[in-house]
Amino acid sequence: MRVPTFDLTLLRTLVAIADTGSVTAAAKRLAYTQSTVSMQLQRLEAQLAVSLHERDGRRLRFTAEGERLLAHARRLLALNDEAWSDMQARQITGDLTLGIPEDYASLLPSVFAYFHQLYPAVGLTVKCGTSAHLVEQVKASELDLALVTRQRNSPGGDVIRREPLVWAVGVHQQPSLSDPIPLALYSPGADVFREVAEQALQAAGRDWRVAYTSQSMAGLAPIVTAGLAVVVVTRSMLTPTLRPLDESSGLPALPMIELALHRAPHRPSEPARRLGELIREQLAAPSEAL
Repeated sequence: MRVPTFDLTLLRTLVAIADTGSVTAAAKRLAYTQSTVSMQLQRLEAQLAVSLHERDGRRLRFTAEGERLLAHARRLLALNDEAWSDMQARQITGDLTLGIPEDYASLLPSVFAYFHQLYPAVGLTVKCGTSAHLVEQVKASELDLALVTRQRNSPGGDVIRREPLVWAVGVHQQPSLSDPIPLALYSPGADVFREVAEQALQAAGRDWRVAYTSQSMAGLAPIVTAGLAVVVVTRSMLTPTLRPLDESSGLPALPMIELALHRAPHRPSEPARRLGELIREQLAAPSEAL
């Protein structure tokens, strides 16, 4: 008797939909068309003769059967990936250095864990610094890779994600938003956030004062949480102690910023190439599902 087997490609699509929250985002992550993702989901439903999803407005939700299959799919894919990696990755060795601003490190824990699982013989070193400094280091081949905020005066790099900037204040306390607006800003030259904030306020005819400066969000957060200043962050940088301000705040709208992956000018090593691919896969999904 022939035992039915699952198509792992279809299961990977199912997991991508669950992780990104929509068919549109899953299609971008997998480099498929939206119609292909939809058809693959329908194929799974046809094979199992059950409904795996339902629509809630523009969002997609899994049914109870869909959630059950999703749990099985994650285990099957994990075992498949582990087996494949074990057969392939043991041959990959070497050292690798990645540069990243401290504020973006929270985006990559799962990447680091998975990379170590796949390539245990590769020594990965992560160095933190400002985006501008990291770009110079990777150009000088002092770093293999650098994930940074794309610089206006030095665009370069491979853009892998775009995120909106927002004004943020403490979740329980905030300062007066009348002029001069108290700002918690990155130190001069630390990143483009300061430049963007000042240009937006100047264009809107608003006045401001620098209440606090730091090289990282870790240094800015306490004064913002205490309600003493406003800060500019990406949505992914918001923490439970911060809340974004909307248009009713009277503050000007802020532009999108781009996260770019820079590679050293020499031919990338195999570890560097594979880490770059993992970073792209992890961060390519939009920050807001459609």
